[in-house]
Amino acid sequence: MTKTFSLDEVAKHKGKDDLWIVVEGDVYDLTKFQTEHPGGQKILQRVGGKDATAQFWKYHNQGILNKYKSKLMIGSLEGKAVEKPAIAAATVETPKAAPAVVAPEKASAVKAPEEKREALEPFGELIPFGDPSWYQGYHSPYYNETHAALRNEIRAWMEEKVEPYLNEWDEARRVPEEIYQEMGKRGYLAGLLGVHYPVQYTNYRVASVPPEEWDLFHEFILTDELSRSGSGGFVWNVIGGYGIGLPPLIKFGNEAVRKRVVPGIINGERRICLAITEPDAGSDVANLTTTAEKTPDGKHFIVNGEKKWITNGIWCDYFTVAVRTGKPGMGGVSVLVIERTMPGVSTRKMDCQGVWASGTTYITFEDVKVPVENLIGKENQGFKVIMTNFNHERLGIAIQSTRFARVCYDESMKYAHKRKTFGKRLIDHPVIRMKLAHMARQIEATHNLLENMIYQCKCMGGTEAMLKLGGPIASLKAQSTITFEFCAREAAQIFGGLGYTRGGQGAKVERLYRDVRGYAIPGGSEEIMLDLSVRQSLKVHQALGMKL
Repeated sequence: MTKTFSLDEVAKHKGKDDLWIVVEGDVYDLTKFQTEHPGGQKILQRVGGKDATAQFWKYHNQGILNKYKSKLMIGSLEGKAVEKPAIAAATVETPKAAPAVVAPEKASAVKAPEEKREALEPFGELIPFGDPSWYQGYHSPYYNETHAALRNEIRAWMEEKVEPYLNEWDEARRVPEEIYQEMGKRGYLAGLLGVHYPVQYTNYRVASVPPEEWDLFHEFILTDELSRSGSGGFVWNVIGGYGIGLPPLIKFGNEAVRKRVVPGIINGERRICLAITEPDAGSDVANLTTTAEKTPDGKHFIVNGEKKWITNGIWCDYFTVAVRTGKPGMGGVSVLVIERTMPGVSTRKMDCQGVWASGTTYITFEDVKVPVENLIGKENQGFKVIMTNFNHERLGIAIQSTRFARVCYDESMKYAHKRKTFGKRLIDHPVIRMKLAHMARQIEATHNLLENMIYQCKCMGGTEAMLKLGGPIASLKAQSTITFEFCAREAAQIFGGLGYTRGGQGAKVERLYRDVRGYAIPGGSEEIMLDLSVRQSLKVHQALGMKL
């Protein structure tokens, strides 16, 4: 049971050698922490023995309180209202042996709108536009109780295990490996592949959602809540290479290779990444130059070439690699799974402007001997594999960018309510409200477009989605990163110097501002995406019978 103290008792502990304070009705012993405090000891000693709630929120955010609460809190004030217990992250139990075939998704996972369908219970801080509207008691045709349960589970885990440590991990340019491993054990990695939950490759399950009910909106929520961290480096570290490197193998790979390789990756024991971009071929995939020549006996490919800006490559055990096996152009491209243990594979880490913890990598392949069984799809037909994968990759970028824009807005709204200039709060200045309004309108428009694209993907088959949605998803990718860049800039303006400083109250804004280009360029630059959206859509609608 938590100890309780009166304010008079707390007041006795106000000296340098015995220092207590109160924040939000909880009592903290800072005696030993003083020397670790980034702001120095004197500022703590000035509030020793007092309620320092106002002073704390002036300089800190919720993440700092979450980080130190378990270490420094010794009790609560008498009469403090009992808090409702936080929603605990559900324990993952190892289920019985799973069937060999993926269970089909239930048609009821997304129900048609009903006349009197109730909105789901409000959740979160309820800051207007700070979360998607369905979190805040508004109606939506896309979500049911399983989606809400998953959201609650992930947020509880993120707030406990991830958010308090993000600044440290960003500076270290690495997320502890156990976080990725835990995502495997919690069943999260298996749900991020754009396919039905692959029960045949793992015994781990997401605690809050039966695998047969898993749909693309669950994957959306999972990615969105991870992105609420406000760290592109964290998100890319745990799902960046994985989310684009494994789907091609799952969908098109040799079954023997899948059985050998996939379980270790999905369970969080191994890593994989996608290696397409080269020093001289980025968005122009059809002109890549890494070669894969067959040996005279036809049993192996000999791979030579370089790949650049490869997310997670420095840590990966497997590489999904685009290579040239035939003639110039898209008709001569194939995809291989190359394993780090194969002689001739070397990697070196690259330093980039943002997403520091993502492990961006330069890879060299020198006479790497790869079994033909490691071919993904058919020889010289890898361009289809790559194009199919692009839709999933770009949707992931759009989900992350849209939530990052929302984080910029949310942080700005909170800061605007406590920062004062010229005798009044920032939120009371019309120019600040205008900035927030412009941020919110773009975020909400982008989020609604995103939900529509995910719904279309859910309703269409893979081939139909690839043919029809390439243009719209390219447009969405550009829309989301442009919105992200706008919101990052406006948030930095609202935060001023704090938004230019690593760490502290403006940490998320400063970090996200650095991450913007890492989202605007990969997966297809904004210029190429916008042009593709029109060209591809015109082709599709001409085939549909466009009258123009």
